[in-house]
Order: sequence, then structure tokens, then C-alpha cells
Amino acid sequence: MAQLPPGSPKTPSAKTPSSKVFTRSSYPEYKRILSILRTETVGGALLLAATVVALIWANSPAADGYFALRDVKIGYEPWHLELSLGHWASDGLLAVFFFLAGLELKREFVAGELRKPARAVVPVAAAIGGVVVPALIFVLFNLGSPETLKGWAIPTATDIAFALAVLAVINTHLPAALRTFLLTLAVVDDLIAIGIIAFFYSTGLQPLMLLAALVPLALFTFLVQKRVRSWYLLVPLALATWGFVHASGIHATVAGVLLGFAVPVFASGKRGEPAEGLAEHFEHRLRPFSAGFAVPVFAFFSAGVALGGFDGMGAALRDPVALGIVAALVVGKAVGVFGTTFLVTKTTRASLDSGIAWIDLFGLALLAGIGFTVSLLIGELSFGAGSGHNDHAKVAILAGSLISALLAAVVLKARNRRYRQVQADEERDDDGDGVPDVFARS
Repeated sequence: MAQLPPGSPKTPSAKTPSSKVFTRSSYPEYKRILSILRTETVGGALLLAATVVALIWANSPAADGYFALRDVKIGYEPWHLELSLGHWASDGLLAVFFFLAGLELKREFVAGELRKPARAVVPVAAAIGGVVVPALIFVLFNLGSPETLKGWAIPTATDIAFALAVLAVINTHLPAALRTFLLTLAVVDDLIAIGIIAFFYSTGLQPLMLLAALVPLALFTFLVQKRVRSWYLLVPLALATWGFVHASGIHATVAGVLLGFAVPVFASGKRGEPAEGLAEHFEHRLRPFSAGFAVPVFAFFSAGVALGGFDGMGAALRDPVALGIVAALVVGKAVGVFGTTFLVTKTTRASLDSGIAWIDLFGLALLAGIGFTVSLLIGELSFGAGSGHNDHAKVAILAGSLISALLAAVVLKARNRRYRQVQADEERDDDGDGVPDVFARS
């Protein structure tokens, strides 16, 4: 075998420089993420308030009034739309939430963090790990009960609004890279949840209704691609798509995702700013409604469960459904998100960005155990509203989310001094050009 000349680079054995993970995004992307997180934080506070009100009312002497209100039916029966208020909240209002999830997903893949495979691999893998491990833990707790195995997906979702509300309460200052990772993780988590709901929790499929839904969806797509913004054209088509999907046996929230995917997203604009288009227009109009009204109202009608005092709580937490959910949210999410992140980072010879330590990632992994909005929805789809297992699942979702929040608060609060230093660096603008010095100019 020929010898390399002296001084020649030994390419096969040369050590490849490690790439950085959890680095800051561009400044325009950073501003956009801050805006989203700010809105979702306010929504998270309203979500917490709605949950507390529902729990207090459902366990007060006036509890009958709460359940009577939740079960009031309104709508047009010939179109199979005479639904209870609770049902309208889960199928109707949450469709707006999932419409925005669809918009955000498309934007991340076209113009956001997920468009670059090198940056996308870690949050995508972490989200998958955060779904698979909790699901396996729930299954282990319920192997002896085939009836309850259908709840396997309940602990797989992360509630970004609830998680942000916890961060606001403990007054932590997460660095930009961790904020980006948290939002990207939540976006991928939503994508997986959408797929789970569509494929595993659709019943009595009606192909003709599904085909009928394609007509208004196609018209909606055509109009938004032409950048038509007229609400009197788009809203009826969106409602028709929702109605046909609802009648098809597929959960109606999937219609929101499909409509969100139909909206065009542009990769970039001036100086790397996201090009202003319909996606941004809809997001600015609908995100406050979703975070400030739709999701809190859903939480109000879904979180109310009669606990039955300490005896009732004890009975609920002896149910394998509840045990599986609590263990999956607290242990499964943390192990799945952190373990997958660690493995992918090490096997790809990547390294953490300066200012971030593994304990920070562990804190975020614990925070991912806050599963609420989508978990409550999947619980209802699994066991039916008002069933014993569903009530126990609600108690477990609340308990598991609370434990995860407390553990995450302890870890992240302990690092808050370091976060303040990083935040000060991220806000420094010595050259006075309006862009902090740590961000690369696009």
C-alpha cells in the first residue's frame, strides 16, 4: 500500500470537527419565536385559570350546574351537528388550535428550523423519543387490561402553552437556543399527535364524506394560493371542510391541520425576515383567539372532574390507566426526550453550544412531561367523555403534569442566574444597529 507523502492530510483518520447543536437561530427567527412564546405564555395563564375554575366548580356543591352546562346541546340535528358544549369545544374550537399547528408545522419545514436537516435532526428525534417511551410505559402498566390499552397515546403529547405558563411563574430566562428547541419540539410533537388522532382514533369512516371534504378544501387551497384574504369566501369553505371531515368519522380537528397546510408559506424576505403572506396574516389574527379563548374554553369543559375527596383520588390513582399516565408523563417524557437527545448528539459527534449544559436539557425534558390539551382530547377519544377511565385519566394528566412542572421548576430555577447572564449577552447591541451582537445577520 502506497505511503502518503510527509505533510499530506490523513483524511480517513482525521477527526471531523464536531457540529454545534442548540445554537441560536437568526435574529428575525428569534424575534418571531419570542412573539409566539409571548402569546402562548398569556394563553397558558388563561389555561391554568380555566382549569382551576373547572376543578373548583366540578367539586363544589354547585357541581351539577357545571356538568349540566357542559352537556347542553346546540346545533342542527339533520346535519349531525347537535353537539354538547363540551363536544363543540373539543371538535370545533380545537380545530382553530390545530389550524395554527398546521400553519406552524408548514412554516418550520419551509422557512424555520426544520428546513435544515442538521438543525432538525435533534428536535425531531427528541420528539419521537418523547412519544415512544411514554407510550411503552403506559402499555407496560396496562398489559393485563386490553380494554385500557387504547389509551396508550394519552401521555404522548406536550402542552406548550402550559409549559410556558410554568416558565413564566418561576420567572426563568431561557436562552434563545433553548426557547427555539422547546418550540420546535412542540411543533414536531403536534405533528405526531395529529397523525395519532387521524390514524388511531377515527371511527366509522365514511369515504363519501371524506371525498366531499376535498371539494371545499381544494377551493380553499386555490384561493389562498392566489392570496385571497376575503373572510366571506374563506370562512364558509373552511366550515364546509370541517363539517364534512366531522361527518366522515375522522376527528374534526384534522380538518384544521389540512386547512393550515393549504396556506402558502414563503421561505424568506428582506434581510432574512419571513416574507409577509397569508400564513403570517392568519397567525396574527387567530393565535390570540386560539390561545386566549379556544384552548382555555376547551380546558374549562374538559378538565372538570369530580375528584370525590381523598378516597376518590386514591381510587383514581389505583387505576392502571392513571398509574400508567403519571409514570409516562413524569418518567417517560423525561427519559424519552433527554435520552434521545443525548444519544443523537453523541452518535453524530455534535456538541452543545456554549452557555448550555446537559442539566438544561434535562430541565426541558422534565417540562415536556406537561401534557394537557391534547392529552385530555385523546383521553376522551380513548374512553369516551364521562366514563370512569376518562375521569381517572383526567386526574392522572393533572397529577403527572403538576409533578413534571414542579421537578422542571426546581432544575431550571437553579440555573436561572446563568440564564440571566446569557440573556444579557443576547440583548447586547454595542454597534447600535438594532441587532444584538451575538446574532448572525441574515
